[in-house]
Amino acid sequence: MPDKRSVDELSIEELERILAIKKRQARQERLQKMKQGGRVIDVEAAVRSSQSPAPKVTRPASTGAAPQFEDEDAPTVARKRKSDDDSLWQKFLDRFLLLVEMVAVVGLVVIGVMMLSGIDTLQRETAQAQQLAEQQMRASVPTIAPTPTLNIANIVLPGGHTPPNQAGGGQFNFDEIPQHLRAQLRDQIFLPPEISRPPILPQTPLRLIIPDINVDQPIVQGVDWEALKLGVGQLPNGATPADPDANIVLAAHNDIYGEIFRHLDRLKPGMYFQIQTQTQIYTYVVTGSEVVEPDAVHVMQPRGYAAATLISCYPYQVNTKRIIIFAERVNT
Repeated sequence: MPDKRSVDELSIEELERILAIKKRQARQERLQKMKQGGRVIDVEAAVRSSQSPAPKVTRPASTGAAPQFEDEDAPTVARKRKSDDDSLWQKFLDRFLLLVEMVAVVGLVVIGVMMLSGIDTLQRETAQAQQLAEQQMRASVPTIAPTPTLNIANIVLPGGHTPPNQAGGGQFNFDEIPQHLRAQLRDQIFLPPEISRPPILPQTPLRLIIPDINVDQPIVQGVDWEALKLGVGQLPNGATPADPDANIVLAAHNDIYGEIFRHLDRLKPGMYFQIQTQTQIYTYVVTGSEVVEPDAVHVMQPRGYAAATLISCYPYQVNTKRIIIFAERVNT
């Protein structure tokens, strides 16, 4: 099959072989013409014997292979074979290097993905470790119990003050409060005049009437120092006369600010007094009395029935103790 490659596609060795073939063919043609013209010389046999037969061109089965000639010398064939071997080796080497580069690129991509995944995993593990450490730290820190809010009503009974006939007159008696608690309770004693009192409801006690000691006074919500300046103060424990088991605690001074409870010690069991609201008047009967220390705050606790407790300082113009009047609601 003829070689259809162009001149530019042939190598230098192939061009040299083709040129040699052309020269041999031209020489053969000249000799042929001389023979046909009858110009025969004696040296023809010598020439023919010295000339090698015309080269025969053999082509490989593959269309891309270079032509080979029978009269080519061994060095030329060797150089061609060496060139072909070098070309095959170069192709193999190029393909091998390309494969190595592709593997390297794939490896770099895999390493990059693994690094990103590793960073994400490290961040998650770090966050979990920090959270665990914080939990352990919090668990190791002891819980500090909140400081309980002190209420003066839980320390001393209301109405305490110094006698008015002493130096300085009637003032709140701080000696009744333990010294280590005075700073915490001072603001509960001298409350500002604009203190917000609980709102007046239909069953809020408004007036106290004790006929046997001539008491008819308004009831103010609160037993602080300012409240007792205005009249009879009610302990703000949420109790009302309508409650079936509430204890209404009322306090007033005995020798200052009107001496409202001046004769509280005259009340005896069986005597009556009344507590008035917006809608009703409730009647209570005195069941007993007691003189206690200023810190006997238990007398203000509920007693399991509708009750009332009256409190004032005692004795008159001495005020080192408290007088307590116990009463029970009898009807409405």
